[in-house]
Amino acid sequence: MYLSTTEPTVAARALAEGHVAVIPTETVYGLGAVANDPAAVARVFAIKGRPVDHPLIAHVVSADAARAWATNIPDYALTLMDRFWPGPMTLVFHRSDRAADCITGGQDTVAVRVPGSPVTREVLRELAVLTDDPAVAIAAPSANRFGRVSPTTAQHAAQELGHLLEEGDVLLDAGPCEVGVESTIVDCTGDAPVILRPGKVTAQEIADATGLKLGEGSLVRAPGTLATHYSPQARVSLVDETEMSALSIDPQTGVIALASQPTPTGAVRLCAPNSVEEYAACLYRALREADSLELVRVIAVPPAGDGLAEAIRDRLRRAAAG
Repeated sequence: MYLSTTEPTVAARALAEGHVAVIPTETVYGLGAVANDPAAVARVFAIKGRPVDHPLIAHVVSADAARAWATNIPDYALTLMDRFWPGPMTLVFHRSDRAADCITGGQDTVAVRVPGSPVTREVLRELAVLTDDPAVAIAAPSANRFGRVSPTTAQHAAQELGHLLEEGDVLLDAGPCEVGVESTIVDCTGDAPVILRPGKVTAQEIADATGLKLGEGSLVRAPGTLATHYSPQARVSLVDETEMSALSIDPQTGVIALASQPTPTGAVRLCAPNSVEEYAACLYRALREADSLELVRVIAVPPAGDGLAEAIRDRLRRAAAG
């Protein structure tokens, strides 16, 4: 039986001993292993049911630690590190010898970020002491079965993966995730940054910080970018406000929309956020609640705008493709 804890030191010790740990970040809960421990990383893939060519993100404690995993870091990437780390941004670099195929999906690149969660950074600090490695990384995808809805609470992670964890593994509970959707992923291997996955950090913020026009197109495979992803058992449909008012609703239908959107008669209201930030924070919880209630359909009215709203639309489109 795995151990549930609120103590970062306990999670760090489990990781150092070759176990896996469910860890909180500001985005979603992750399932982590020490990145240079192939056997532990293999368990992450096995527990998730994740294809081995799908890369993992290496979470490190600082930008200095990140440099140990990368080569040929461009100046604009240093600017992004300084501006957005710690925080919900993952940067992709040409990999150093540290980054083995087991976390890169066999690519010549590595994805790295400094998480915004102080709890996770404390785990990394403790782990650095235990392993005598200041640049130690935790390789961690989201703590759910591959393709399903990411967990934003420890309880959701336990429901999703608890039966697959073993004695010695740890689940670190730090409460609900603040952001609620996965990090922005930026390819930094070319002359200009390219967004591979939208998140809270926006394209405009990246352009403003670097003074560069963002590039387009990349051959890098990144986590969470398959056409079908983040999918509940319920069928997800995306509509606009006008279409919502004309829909025929049955009691097995759930609704996700801003609070300003009325709930159709007979539908189950799953989430009624007052802002885009609240929408992101409750999205995955609402999709999981739909399955808990055994709803057949979820109707979502995505928020308008760029930035975090774009990230929400991205996740909903992929959920709807499932």
